[in-house]
Amino acid sequence: MSEGRLAENILYFARALRAAGIPVGPGSVLDALQAVDTARVGSREDFYWTLHAVFVKRHEHTILFDQAFRIFFRKRAYIEKLIASMLPQQAPLQQPQIPAPGAQRVQEALFQGLGELEQKKSEVEIDARLTVSDREVLQKKDFAQMSADEIAAARQAIARLRLPLDELRTRRLAPNRRGHIIDIRRTLRASMKAGGAVIDLKYLGPKTKAPPIVVLLDISGSMSQYTRLFLHFLHAVTDARKRVTTFLFGTRLTNVTRALREKDPDEALAACTANVTDWSGGTRIATSLHDFNRKWARRVSQGAVVLLITDGLERDGDDTLTFEIDRLHRSCRRLIWLNPLLRFEGFEAKAKGVKAMLPHVDELRPIHNLESMSELVRALSALSVKDYDPKTWLKKTLAKREA
Repeated sequence: MSEGRLAENILYFARALRAAGIPVGPGSVLDALQAVDTARVGSREDFYWTLHAVFVKRHEHTILFDQAFRIFFRKRAYIEKLIASMLPQQAPLQQPQIPAPGAQRVQEALFQGLGELEQKKSEVEIDARLTVSDREVLQKKDFAQMSADEIAAARQAIARLRLPLDELRTRRLAPNRRGHIIDIRRTLRASMKAGGAVIDLKYLGPKTKAPPIVVLLDISGSMSQYTRLFLHFLHAVTDARKRVTTFLFGTRLTNVTRALREKDPDEALAACTANVTDWSGGTRIATSLHDFNRKWARRVSQGAVVLLITDGLERDGDDTLTFEIDRLHRSCRRLIWLNPLLRFEGFEAKAKGVKAMLPHVDELRPIHNLESMSELVRALSALSVKDYDPKTWLKKTLAKREA
């Protein structure tokens, strides 16, 4: 391996960091090359911290740098061979394990331009017609059928979603040009500017605010293909609107609202994973709803729009689910059930959990692709949507069965 190959690898590593979201400029690359040459690093750890000192300027970028470093130099004894170009006496060291947070995003950033470094020994023609999804196809494609590149594109599309502001009238008053009550204090203050010669009446009107949103997300094994993209959606919604409370449930209920407030989506998902112990396990909807109604309903669901994201496949066999879903329905403003199984045209309410919850929800919507997410975002500003009424859906299902 030539001496110039080390500089080439550091240059490409800096490009990968910039693609992953770490601001690395040409000056930082030159500083890194000079630092490696001056420090005369002799071990993997020295090489790691030398690059870390140059490239990482903010604390939140440490996770991405660590993940990028371990993925880029994960080949056995690769760093040792690079260092050996300067220090031939260096012995190989054991490679540490790769941590989970940020792996997908950094992996794609590292290897998206790999062809630039390969030697041009032979020309290979690649048919790339199926590697990039058209926007319309991506909107309607099921999350469970997406490739890694399509999932990355879906995450970017989810981050661009804008939640409409469904304003509610409150009993409080606020300054309003079209109000019906004269604000004496503001009127007198405004008249003092003109010496009392002109009196410009100021009015008060009803104050409006956005209703809170409560999300109950099923993370059981049957929902594992959709859970992470749903979390990306909830992270985008939480970032745009702070009055969002998120709970994950499988066999127990976990509040992950604080974890989803992290600015970086990978850090937010990693924090959610660290707080949850029943990931991809069984489903106990009745038990989870009971815990929510008993501990959290009065604090977060009063006047809120509740999004229940689950397939309705209940594990418990008792009849408490009917009581708990009815109690949840009475305590919130709107209860919207988002079911990925509605993507199938032949889906019917045969499961016991589906039969128990269906009469107590205001809307029943599919949630399996970007198009359904966009429709949900638009529907959050509407008071009622007849097309997604559970009673209408039941009538259509019965009509198809009889036909």
